[in-house]
Amino acid sequence: MAGVISGDVALLVVALLLAGLASGFVAGLLGVGGGGVIVPALYEVFRIFGVDDGVRMHLTVGTALAVMGATSVRSWRAHQARGAVDGAVLRRLGPSVLVGVVIGVLVARASGGDVLKWVLVTFNLLMAAKLIFGRQHWRLGSDMPRGPGVDLYGIVAGLISTMMSIGGGIFISMMMTLYGRPIHQAVGTAAAFGPLITIPAALGFAWAGWGVAGVPTGSIGYVSLLGAAIIAPASVLAAPWGVRVSHGIARRTLEIAFGLYMLVIGLRFLASLVL
Repeated sequence: MAGVISGDVALLVVALLLAGLASGFVAGLLGVGGGGVIVPALYEVFRIFGVDDGVRMHLTVGTALAVMGATSVRSWRAHQARGAVDGAVLRRLGPSVLVGVVIGVLVARASGGDVLKWVLVTFNLLMAAKLIFGRQHWRLGSDMPRGPGVDLYGIVAGLISTMMSIGGGIFISMMMTLYGRPIHQAVGTAAAFGPLITIPAALGFAWAGWGVAGVPTGSIGYVSLLGAAIIAPASVLAAPWGVRVSHGIARRTLEIAFGLYMLVIGLRFLASLVL
């Protein structure tokens, strides 16, 4: 029996390490938080190890946000070192994104796990379609827009990013490329929004789950310290690898591959909701 338990623990550690490496690489590569990799991996691990279904999705999202808090800092600094971060966009959208993060934490705290799953399914399927069928020449304008509509976009980006456990990079990079910014600048600036979203969001999930029944031992609210401790170092290590690759490989190939991955994950969670 002890051998079986030891084998299970070893398998858990290996699975989490691989998820960490993959998420860090994706974070650096696409300027996103890596949640598309961490969330499904953590969810399955928590399911296998018997975490209560009532808190499983919240624990998954909160832990993934904590991991990405570390990863996103490394990714942002790597892109900044290459001069690929537009500080003006960061300052313009930052406050509204933070407002969205706060709203996202409050909504998640009051919602059941199925709500978070539906958000994930909807977003994954939409973004899969965008990544697979989108084209670089699509444009809405030649410069970044101004006015209250930009603030509303920032709030929505912060809210959905928090509830989905993503760094918000997909929203920011999509907006910048649609308004004529070079793709590498869009990815670099998107990476800079990662810490702004994931760190306060992770703290918010820790607060939201404080004292909630069913949260496993070794967690602070909806943040699993064990999961974060295993995934975060591997994720931080791999982020610069993704940055280097992003500046030297055909992005269209990567977009299609990641879009197909998001499609599979979206369908997997959709099946768990309707079957």
